[in-house]
Amino acid sequence: MYLVLIGWFYVAIMMAIAEATSSDGTLLGAFFTLLLYGILPITIVGYILGTSARRKAQQKAESLDLDQKNSQENKHL
Repeated sequence: MYLVLIGWFYVAIMMAIAEATSSDGTLLGAFFTLLLYGILPITIVGYILGTSARRKAQQKAESLDLDQKNSQENKHL
């Protein structure tokens, strides 16, 4: 997952550099190229692809919390 995102970011950086160094390009155009072709899609795709990992971590934390509550109740009995 991360390899694809790193590769995508590399390509977006190269596009922004090409835009900035082109005779017809501008730094503002390079900034928006990097923002719209690089940073924005990477954050969206990274968020979507990380959903299952976040869900598993949340379930694990909830099960640990439940286990701790059960062990505390058993100590009081």
